[in-house]
Amino acid sequence: MQNGIVLEVCVESIDHAIAAERGGAHRIELCSDLTSEGITPSAGLMATARRHLKIPIYVMIRPRAGDFIYSEREVEVMERDVRTAKELSMDGVVLGLLDQQLLIDVQRTRHLVELAHPLPVTFHRAFDLCPDWEPALEAIIQTGAKRILTSGGKSQATEGLLRLRDIVKAASDRIIVMPGGGIRAYNVQQILQQTDACEIHSSLGMIREPIEQNSTSRSALDLRVQNGDSSEFEQRVKEVREILESVSFHA
Repeated sequence: MQNGIVLEVCVESIDHAIAAERGGAHRIELCSDLTSEGITPSAGLMATARRHLKIPIYVMIRPRAGDFIYSEREVEVMERDVRTAKELSMDGVVLGLLDQQLLIDVQRTRHLVELAHPLPVTFHRAFDLCPDWEPALEAIIQTGAKRILTSGGKSQATEGLLRLRDIVKAASDRIIVMPGGGIRAYNVQQILQQTDACEIHSSLGMIREPIEQNSTSRSALDLRVQNGDSSEFEQRVKEVREILESVSFHA
């Protein structure tokens, strides 16, 4: 990590978590049900991951699939899950709350950020649903979150490069902006160099995403990865890590 670029890999199983660490991931985002973009993993999965991994583990705090507008009872679930993450020695949590107007729910997000302390909080891609990214960025900074995961308001980071660069620039050193969404070995260098981001997030085929190149063969490999091929997953992580090591950061 000579150039300071961090690779966060999103996983939903213990075998893929271990494979990601072997492949060179710097950090894990641990979820369940990645087909719905991730929900809170079980306490058993958290505890087992902690026992086997040395790298940091950030855990998704999301009580259900669907939108990010939560009832008071759902926030109670999130509170309990945050406490569980702390009890099980997770290194951070990932969450995001919006209000009825799809604006950042500052009050309840700040409450969960304070509850998670000293664990850092990543605000996830709920940010991309906000109608205006600039006030949304400022609102997330107000919550005390340390990082934003974003695809620049698009389904894929490669489609949101200009906005991603603007978000990184506007964030400055106030909060980390981490691009995610469809990032693979064949496009990670482009994304880093065009956005000036210093962290990157990828599921590396665990989610069925549109593929830009060699769609037939890549889809077959994706199916193998999704079906539990941890060796193929490890190789994908290695490929991305090797590229990150070669990138001339902020060149």
